[in-house]
Amino acid sequence: MSKAKAAVEGRRSFSERNRLSGGYLLKKTAGSIVLKILRFVLIFGLCFMILEPIVNKFCVSIMTEKDLYDTTINILPRHLTTGNYAVVAELMNFWEALFNSLWISIAVSVVQIAACTLTGYGFARFKFPLKKFWFACVILIILIPPQTISSPLYLHFRFFDIFGLFETITGTPVNLRGSVIPYFLMSAGCMGLKDGLYIFLVRQFFRGIPKELEEAAYVDGCGTLRTFIRIMLPDAKPILTSCFLFSFVWQWTDSFYSALFLGGKKLLSTGLASLADNFSNYMQVTYQRAGQTSEALLQQMNATGVLLVVTPIILLYLVAQKGFVESLSSTGIKM
Repeated sequence: MSKAKAAVEGRRSFSERNRLSGGYLLKKTAGSIVLKILRFVLIFGLCFMILEPIVNKFCVSIMTEKDLYDTTINILPRHLTTGNYAVVAELMNFWEALFNSLWISIAVSVVQIAACTLTGYGFARFKFPLKKFWFACVILIILIPPQTISSPLYLHFRFFDIFGLFETITGTPVNLRGSVIPYFLMSAGCMGLKDGLYIFLVRQFFRGIPKELEEAAYVDGCGTLRTFIRIMLPDAKPILTSCFLFSFVWQWTDSFYSALFLGGKKLLSTGLASLADNFSNYMQVTYQRAGQTSEALLQQMNATGVLLVVTPIILLYLVAQKGFVESLSSTGIKM
């Protein structure tokens, strides 16, 4: 009977089915169409807001200088060139800066995630004295910008010492500026860039995992560390992937800590920050155009430099997007 009824319903026209439903079918169909249109407009608008600056910078980066001053050109250039990329890559020492940025960002991110995972798991599962106070300190790490402690950080690592041991042995503190050691020390101590946020995210994730899993592992003879490694870490892969991507991206584009600690080491972030000055000097030496470098030409070089810096990050996201999306969905459910 149900199949025959479905066949009869299928042969009826839309108007007839709408009449039999008292106009409900038309309202439902119209509401569904309007909802789809609104969803399309919203998604298209968001995509446009994200992609339009990148597309605009790409079109500007492949323009010749003549096209920059042509008022009839809006987006697409008439004359294409890739020479801007060669100039910017030379001014930024691109390949050396890319290698340095890559290994520093990966190493620091791994140390950050390892330290923040242990700390977040401790906040989620264990009781210890002044737990709420220490977690409040974690929140302060998120709220207080690092620029407010730049002077103490500079002095601490410029005259680094451990309980006066270095000064007692060598007669002077150790200068750690100009090396990556301050990065690793701060990351291992959960005081690195955005470490408070990673601790918070990991804590919230572990709080959403049932404690019965750990209790079952304890009954089977697993210790605390083995339970954490064998039971908890495999379930935490999505949130760890998300935190690693955040850490890598922020480290990749960071110029504050890079300028404070690394000094003259070539990095993409510091190279991009000094690109305008380097390009002005380049124009002066190469074309004897001292003081004549236009703002449009500087903006073109900056756009080209930005594309060179963000392209590796975009490629990284395309590779790791599955784990990142899975992290957002699972964390949203468990939090």
